[in-house]
Amino acid sequence: MSVQFGKWNFDRRPVTQEYLDKVGATLAPYGPDSNDGYSKDGVAILYRAFHTTTESHLEVQPHISPSGAVITWDGRLDNRKELIIELRDSLTGDHTDVALVAAAYERWGNNCLGKLVGDWAVSIWNRNNRSLLLAKDPIGTRHLYYWIGGNQVTWGTLLDPIIRFAGRTFDLDKEYVAGWFSSMYPAVHLTPCVDIHSVPPSSWVLLRPGSHTVSKYWDFDPGKNIRYRTDCEYEEQFRTVFAQAVERKVRSDRPVLAELSGGRDSSSIVCMADTVIARGQAECPRLDTISNYDDSEPNWNERPYFTKVEEKRGRTGWHVNVGQKDEDQAAEPKARPEPPSTDRFVATPGYDGRTSGEMKLCLTSQGNRVVLSGIGGDEVMGGVPTPISELQNHLVRARLGTLAHQLKVWALEKRRPWFHLFWEAARDFFPPSVVGVPKYMRPAPWLQSNFVKRHRAALTGYPSRTKLFGPLPSFQGNLGTLDILRRQLARAAAPFDPPFDKRYPFLDRDLLEFMFAIPREQLVRPTQRRSLMRRALFGIVPDEILNRKTKAFVSRAPLVGISRDWARLTEIAQDMVSSAIGIVDTNRFLEALQKARQGDDDKFPTNALTTTIFLEGWLRDLRTLRVMNLQTTMGHGLALSPSMQG
Repeated sequence: MSVQFGKWNFDRRPVTQEYLDKVGATLAPYGPDSNDGYSKDGVAILYRAFHTTTESHLEVQPHISPSGAVITWDGRLDNRKELIIELRDSLTGDHTDVALVAAAYERWGNNCLGKLVGDWAVSIWNRNNRSLLLAKDPIGTRHLYYWIGGNQVTWGTLLDPIIRFAGRTFDLDKEYVAGWFSSMYPAVHLTPCVDIHSVPPSSWVLLRPGSHTVSKYWDFDPGKNIRYRTDCEYEEQFRTVFAQAVERKVRSDRPVLAELSGGRDSSSIVCMADTVIARGQAECPRLDTISNYDDSEPNWNERPYFTKVEEKRGRTGWHVNVGQKDEDQAAEPKARPEPPSTDRFVATPGYDGRTSGEMKLCLTSQGNRVVLSGIGGDEVMGGVPTPISELQNHLVRARLGTLAHQLKVWALEKRRPWFHLFWEAARDFFPPSVVGVPKYMRPAPWLQSNFVKRHRAALTGYPSRTKLFGPLPSFQGNLGTLDILRRQLARAAAPFDPPFDKRYPFLDRDLLEFMFAIPREQLVRPTQRRSLMRRALFGIVPDEILNRKTKAFVSRAPLVGISRDWARLTEIAQDMVSSAIGIVDTNRFLEALQKARQGDDDKFPTNALTTTIFLEGWLRDLRTLRVMNLQTTMGHGLALSPSMQG
């Protein structure tokens, strides 16, 4: 992705060159292909390009529209042809993505945003009415942050320069921290800092001196229903929209790299990409693959599956052994990864965006700048074989005969009493405060009670009830699942060294609209999860992949790591930043570490324990960086010990 940055002093005071030079140096690793800017009337805008398409090489940004609007665009337009036709009277010879966005803004104003299909984030400085418009695509594949402080506003792709060069410290947002302890991530608008916000997906933020408005510009239509007479028609249309989604994501002037795990999602993307490239429908010179394997994990033997895809396409991909190896047995001992940087602000605990050594070698040797990911496939395609949404639909429609029949069929398939399934479907209509949350979503037992009370919603994944009236429960469930995916994407650190553009075919807007509009029973059937996907891709994806058993991977690595690093972990637990600021109870955390080390509880919340360790390391890095206020706890006024203040 390309990166953008801007600062607007409301009093028209010029932004200093020294400040811009420091910001520019921070942006450089993410956007190595240009270094351009705009500065006038107290507004300074920087843009660093990372070219991934033929048209992007022709762009000049920041882009000045005929009316004088200054536009910086980080993204890829997927409906270029449609926009070119619709805007043909407004376009000159410049058909770059940013030129199309500028023409759309000139014609439709803020209403243009819903017409922009693709992955993008845009900022528009309107010098005529002195306003700043920030917006992101409906899925939220790009980052865009902003801070309104005093007499200025600062915005950009990266949090790091906004925070480090602010000339002040920020309070830690504990709701953001709490969101990491759930499996569903912090809310999309949150950042680690109380006063700094993230632009929500499918929304625009309009900023003027003394005015701050956030509004949604587009959403999925609950009234859109697609009904065909036969399964074959659904399968044909799925192939069409999925092929279009993949074709859009492989648009690149260089070879594209696809993650190939051997599962249905990644394999389907690779096989469909080969199909559209062979037809001459894709702007992509070549598709490469990268596959991870770990022979030390008894539950993870993916090589037979991803090699089956390689056999079909006649090409061997890049293979990475991610398992732990005895260095004495390794042919060539590998250098250890560099430790996380403490001179940059890292927003994601446990990952700073640094590309691994193997991935770096793969990208640079093959010239890849675009990476395809299968994220979203499991959630969108019916990877979880649950009938709950379908049963809820029958319930709210009062189709009691059909409901009774489906309860019987699914009870036999699941080998569970029908009334258990009925209660599971019905309980979602009650408030979480009445029925509680599932055990796997409950807060970790080593968190301090006050922290849990204040941030229970974030700690439990922001639970909500299904509404009896309004959109169908299946549609509500689809939006709820999409919101979780949006939170996940919002926490993905921007990659660098080298940078690359990550794309998600299963999260294509048109594909999602189709999947949300068809009957739920097309996706999941009692004897077949991912029913539509498996039927439609027969002959395109190898049968061994389509009909394989679901991957059930349980990694032993976290428990092995705890045993290996026991001395260091217990030392850390004696003087924890997260304990001093009111998050973790040290004694209960030590008890949890001991249980994990002994490995006598197969239901132990290992993920929450790993998250706690990552968060502690992250908080210590923030303490070293001295940009966050970590001296006060949640209402107790407890200060950090001198040793922890650094």
